[in-house]
Amino acid sequence: MNIAIVCGTFHEIEVSKMLEWATDEASKHGLTIAEVVWVPGAMEVPLALDRLLAQGEIHGAACLGIIEKGQTQHGLAMGQAVIKSIIDLQLSWDKPVGLGIIGPGAEPEHIGPRLEPHARAAIAAIASMS
Repeated sequence: MNIAIVCGTFHEIEVSKMLEWATDEASKHGLTIAEVVWVPGAMEVPLALDRLLAQGEIHGAACLGIIEKGQTQHGLAMGQAVIKSIIDLQLSWDKPVGLGIIGPGAEPEHIGPRLEPHARAAIAAIASMS
């Protein structure tokens, strides 16, 4: 089964670590990562995801990123919109999508401990739906 991964570059160092764990998890489940797409941030994830899921050879996808808590409600509102869009795309394409986006509202001290579990869970979600 071929999958794709969409990664946000806003936290590139942390998301690169997530991608390593996601790659390891994919191999444990016999999934092939056919494509990795890097986007600037969470707002660009749905469009990239939609384009990937439209490809017949892509059977599922994972989204990896971080939406930190900011001083305003912008991150929360954006995160909710992005997550809803991801769910809608999963349903409209009838392909599994693993959500490995930490947040919205992630505090800096909570990010590190969540990197590996979120990355692995995003891939495991795809494997469980295939």
